[in-house]
Amino acid sequence: MSETIIEFKNVKKKYGDRTVIPDLNFSIKQGELITILGSSGSGKTTTLRMVNGLIKADEGEVIVGGQKLAEQDIVELRRHIGYVVQQVGLFSHMTVAENIAVVPKMLKWDQARIEKRVNELLNLVQLDPEKIADRYPSQLSGGQQQRVGVARALAVNPPFVLFDEPFGALDALIRVDLQREIKRIHESLGNKTFLFVTHDINEALFLGHRVMVMKDGQIEQFDTPENLVKNPASKFVADLLGTVQQNSELWGMKDD
Repeated sequence: MSETIIEFKNVKKKYGDRTVIPDLNFSIKQGELITILGSSGSGKTTTLRMVNGLIKADEGEVIVGGQKLAEQDIVELRRHIGYVVQQVGLFSHMTVAENIAVVPKMLKWDQARIEKRVNELLNLVQLDPEKIADRYPSQLSGGQQQRVGVARALAVNPPFVLFDEPFGALDALIRVDLQREIKRIHESLGNKTFLFVTHDINEALFLGHRVMVMKDGQIEQFDTPENLVKNPASKFVADLLGTVQQNSELWGMKDD
């Protein structure tokens, strides 16, 4: 994990008169799983969407794959960046297999290659192709739909996958199961770079090689989970970690 694959240099973003990202600087290495943690309005989703050009920076440079975003064909770039969102966004009139095949078809893959890739990906996300491939999204559970969403994001073997609070609408048990799956998938793929936005500190600490803690469009700390816990860089980070300790104490309470 030596090559810098994503870099922000003095990036600024405004919505009207409101500055949401005042001056953002960071770099991410190829193969990292980075979680971006923050409450609503912290700038975490804006940051994520600037990586694939869904939101354009007003100032500064966003560099993806060693090239400035402003110099790239954004449509072509997006076809090679996986994107998973909370709402899943599966096409209701398409089967699971057809949903996964959307981008490969755009890239004019032949049918045999597409079918092989669909089967590979369904197996990767632990869904049985024989049982699932021909179903429609409405016939799947929320957890199954999100697994299909992950499979679709990986369809063309992208170097980057962006996750925008993908498990926020799921119940706790399914969420924990899918967190384990994301970690397993990332480890099995080896050199993929995952950026995962969340407001859940436990999720961020569990998944991230490093965790970017954001507040008011700025980075409070960008560090390993271990260093965050041992050496919080600010009162905000310390208070955030304190909520984990409070929950641990709460669930650890026993009846007299």
